[in-house]
Amino acid sequence: MPKIDIDAIPLDTGTGYPPQFRAAIAGRARKRLGPAAGLSQFGVNLCRLPPGVASSQRHWHAAEDEFVYVLEGEVVLCEETGETVLRAGDAAAWKAGVADGHSLVNRSDRDAVVLEVGTKAPVETVDYPGVDMQMRRDAQGSRYVRRSGEPF
Repeated sequence: MPKIDIDAIPLDTGTGYPPQFRAAIAGRARKRLGPAAGLSQFGVNLCRLPPGVASSQRHWHAAEDEFVYVLEGEVVLCEETGETVLRAGDAAAWKAGVADGHSLVNRSDRDAVVLEVGTKAPVETVDYPGVDMQMRRDAQGSRYVRRSGEPF
């Protein structure tokens, strides 16, 4: 199995979110390990969250399973039913199609590092229950739209 040179992977600080939804994740930095290894069936990211930064807007996936494992620091898992502190060594997972909007927020005073793993479905809808936004992916590509389908 080829070793992945993690230091050589560029930091990805971008997002496809419309501008009005970017502030919560400003400062998030990911190393996309899956693409660096040529993986196509699931994604693997090493995500660094500085204090005050979220991993994403609260969301859930219609077609993709998702798993996170906290490697360093502490984050707050924000879900529909409340909040749970996750520390290094803790994990959480969400099954595709379960409408449980979730996000990780670093409310501590030091960086947190989280391993993110998720399947890659060719057709997917991600719903963001806290804001009027969905991500839709199909053969034409990915795009962010309002729940009505209207583009931003």
